[in-house]
Amino acid sequence: MSFAKNIKTMFGERFLAKEMAGNKRGKPMSKFNFTEIKSVGILFDSSDKEEFELVKKYVNYLKEMKKRVKAIGYFSNKQIPALTYSKLEYDFFTDKELTWYLKPNDPFVKNFIEEEWDLLIDLNIHDRFPLKYIATVCKAKFKLGKYDKKEQEAYDMMIETAPDKSLKFFLRQVDTYLFMINRKEPETTNPDNN
Repeated sequence: MSFAKNIKTMFGERFLAKEMAGNKRGKPMSKFNFTEIKSVGILFDSSDKEEFELVKKYVNYLKEMKKRVKAIGYFSNKQIPALTYSKLEYDFFTDKELTWYLKPNDPFVKNFIEEEWDLLIDLNIHDRFPLKYIATVCKAKFKLGKYDKKEQEAYDMMIETAPDKSLKFFLRQVDTYLFMINRKEPETTNPDNN
């Protein structure tokens, strides 16, 4: 990361902390059941073609489970390359749509943030600040992302992953844990009622 981007990220972190100081999240969902949720928001770094293809497959997978899905991808340059995607499920932004302190400043990002997604899946495994900003301020009911000790307030569930692990590995972990917390506890019988 360049020196200028480091400085911008530092200011972005400060502005984000100020914004969140007066805007604490409500109580997390008391029960989370993946099969019952209706809407899923996804954040991802779309700079890598292979990772974008993985996200497309994951979006289709969620749609097959009858979820309404919207994914926002970030390109860390000034222009979106030619891509094949559905405008219904995807939006993209670049460095051109950022403030000087790296806050995304596009109307569709603001709409995404205001949407009360049943589940937000943050696939920002490369720690891109603009995606972190969206995940932190998003009004989703349940937020899932990569483990970061400094970001514990922003998420309801964090998955630890090694820096050398791929997005494919992280997506497998996401699925594993979503279905793990989805299971209902077995009912116990009370011996006094027999």
